[in-house]
Amino acid sequence: MSRDSLEPPKQQQSAPNKNGVPRFTQRVTKLDVQLDNQVKYEFGGPAGATAMMLGFPCLMYYFWVCLEFHQGKLIYPSDVSQWKSWLVLEIWEKIKVGAFPSTWAIQVYMGYVLFSFVLALVMPGPVVEGLPIPSLNGKKLKYLCNGLSSWYLTLVVSCVCHVTGVFRLSKLIDHFGELMTVAIIWGFTMSTMVYVASIAMKDTHRMSGDFLYDYFMGACLNPRIGKVDLKMWAEIRVPWPVLFYLSLSCLLNQYETYGEITPPAFFMVLAHFLYVNACQKGEECIPTSWDIFYEKDGFMLIFWNMAGVPFTYCYSSIYLIKYQLTTGHAIAHSWVFNTAVFSLLLFGYYIFDTGNSQKNRFRMEQNGSFIVRNAFPQLPWGHIKNPSFIRTKHGNLLLTSGWWGIARKPHYTADLMMSISWGLITGFSSFLPYFYFCFFLFVLVHRVSRDMERCANKYGQDWVEYCRRVPYIFIPYVF
Repeated sequence: MSRDSLEPPKQQQSAPNKNGVPRFTQRVTKLDVQLDNQVKYEFGGPAGATAMMLGFPCLMYYFWVCLEFHQGKLIYPSDVSQWKSWLVLEIWEKIKVGAFPSTWAIQVYMGYVLFSFVLALVMPGPVVEGLPIPSLNGKKLKYLCNGLSSWYLTLVVSCVCHVTGVFRLSKLIDHFGELMTVAIIWGFTMSTMVYVASIAMKDTHRMSGDFLYDYFMGACLNPRIGKVDLKMWAEIRVPWPVLFYLSLSCLLNQYETYGEITPPAFFMVLAHFLYVNACQKGEECIPTSWDIFYEKDGFMLIFWNMAGVPFTYCYSSIYLIKYQLTTGHAIAHSWVFNTAVFSLLLFGYYIFDTGNSQKNRFRMEQNGSFIVRNAFPQLPWGHIKNPSFIRTKHGNLLLTSGWWGIARKPHYTADLMMSISWGLITGFSSFLPYFYFCFFLFVLVHRVSRDMERCANKYGQDWVEYCRRVPYIFIPYVF
């Protein structure tokens, strides 16, 4: 197929809105369909996907043993020839004792999963259209964005349960290993259920033909149960609230045990509250994001959201409480250091919140789905007035205003600022609080390469002009 045959027809353009952003009656072009159907092996292909599906759970258990029994130190056999017995005695035996999926853990974790799903089904919220889906002939799916009301209700219910003694949130951290195992099992179970249902209903997309790779990447694009989009629910409603409650449990446990709340423990609760709250209050922006529009719903997304995010991104919180329980004293820093790390977190959050808001609201204005919400907090510069942009021949607009005129991926830079602060607040005695930063850096660099290649293929010379006007990816004048 020649390049000329892939050129898009002119898009129907409505008059610009009062903010100066044109609204397009978007059409799916042949180029859109070609790019959307393109099968390209990512993550090392089938071998890489299989290694990650086996490696993720093993790594989570290994890090859990390091945190639970070795004060966050990375352990290894002193005699390499004894590694088999070391695995059995040092890892497997401890997993059987401390991470067996107890009835309590199943009831708590799966109870929350079910509770969050029911809230996603019944709670009030605005309905927002996503982007045109090439595989659905340009159809725009509707998304019920009731994350904010669900989040507020969850906070109220959990507070009442804790205060009345019906369910003490401080107990969560005492059963971390058990809860993690349940989450891992559920990650595999849900991945399998979605994959099998997709095959059975012949609702597949962009399949490679290799079972393990397709299982990892996913078979379908937009699985749904009633009004609930499973991919958006799994990405927003489960991982971040669970992460927040694990950190909150560490703080409450510290208070109940020692009668104090230290700045690092408070820092982690604040950090995770800001993140989960940002996801819920800006949920209406998510239907136009890359994950919802392009990524399929497979093991990669499902497992990481159900188990990986909440039970690995919490290592800083776990390390703080385990360190205090082991040594008898809490990690403490000077007020200068605390001020610097708190400032790094809050500045990173400001860029993260306003940067995501700027770009997604700009997309929503083009898509005709923009709405005004007053969810707390609404930060200054979250919506750009009279933005500048590049109008591409494809019909899309590339934003060159706000944070997006400074760098191409400012929200990734903000994410990394926040993640490194999560490690810094714990000090420098263990690698594990920095795992999230290192892992996230790898993921974001890989995602940027995928995104840049796709945009170059889609926009051609217009992308070259965009890169000229916004030359830096993460940090101005650096990279």
